[in-house]
Amino acid sequence: QVQLVESGGGLVQAGGSLRLSCAASGRTYSLYGMGWFRQAPGKEREFVACIIWSTGTTYYADSVKGRFTISKNNAKNTLYLQMNSMKPEDTAVYYCGTGISTLARDYDYWGQGTQVTVSS
Repeated sequence: QVQLVESGGGLVQAGGSLRLSCAASGRTYSLYGMGWFRQAPGKEREFVACIIWSTGTTYYADSVKGRFTISKNNAKNTLYLQMNSMKPEDTAVYYCGTGISTLARDYDYWGQGTQVTVSS
């Protein structure tokens, strides 16, 4: 099993920045990729970005492309999401998961989530 713990959420004004972290532990040697999703109240979990662990290849949702950057630290088994130029519509609970897909059902493990709120 893999355990994931997110941190770094909070309240930020529109146009501001936040950096989320996701620390992985357990069977991290089996990691192929990791991703970030978000879920706003009353909505389905939505793909944000993902990264292939071995190559660093990244994929982004169109809604965040150019504003968000996904990265990783292999030595620390930690995933990051740098969020810049944030908008009120970025408000959601952000989750990290293990997998490499734009579909939430393809991910095996999830963290508990961290709340991000962007005020206008």
